[in-house]
Amino acid sequence: MATSGFSLRATLLAGLMAASALAVAQPAPRPAPPGGPMPPPAGMAAPLPPPPGGRMAPAPMVTASVSGQVARWLVNPNGEADGLLLDNGTQVAFAPHLSASVTGLIKVGDRVEATGWRAGDAGALRAQEIRANGRAVTDQPPSPGAMPPSPRPLGALASMSAGGRIARVLFNDRGDAHGALLDDGTVVRFPPHVGRMIGGLLQPGAPLYVQGWGTRSPLGTGIEATRLGATQQALQEVLSGPTDAAHPGPRRRPA
Repeated sequence: MATSGFSLRATLLAGLMAASALAVAQPAPRPAPPGGPMPPPAGMAAPLPPPPGGRMAPAPMVTASVSGQVARWLVNPNGEADGLLLDNGTQVAFAPHLSASVTGLIKVGDRVEATGWRAGDAGALRAQEIRANGRAVTDQPPSPGAMPPSPRPLGALASMSAGGRIARVLFNDRGDAHGALLDDGTVVRFPPHVGRMIGGLLQPGAPLYVQGWGTRSPLGTGIEATRLGATQQALQEVLSGPTDAAHPGPRRRPA
């Protein structure tokens, strides 16, 4: 009987020693990195890293020149001309503070040459100089130490809506969609991030209905869209509207 008890204890002790040796032989689990995912269980392959996301790096800005006949003015929601559409489809953008100088030099139908910058083959050129009728308008940076120019008088924005088919998608000098020209001549503007959000709607010939704030002037009609969609019943809000009665309309910002 004593011999049997001793054999049982020896068997249990051998089993415990074997289990301890097995535990020592197993690699210790890797600690999870701070904020990172837990490591996979032993025997399972680690998941593949996600594919790189985000937008591609923007193309570098290069100097370029374009020419053609002026087909129409492109106006911003403040009623200023800040661009030209040429008869060959090229869009020429310029700073809004040059509106009076450019519109005093050029009329629709004139032939112009513009030199400036754009990213790769972006559909719009940011003009630094526009030549027509033997004269030129140049966007000169202010001299160091010079006083800033006086603010331009801007009319109050009015609540407006428009609808029609897209005659042309408007781009900035980096190739971002930031507006649309409707078939009735209305220029609809929105920030580039909105253009990316509604990219499926921005097709020539597609219907577009907008509500927002803008002006009508002799140069044309410009609206900053706060709501837009393919139909009036499918409008979605893309920008907040006026914040107080003293400053109607969205906050003014460079086009």
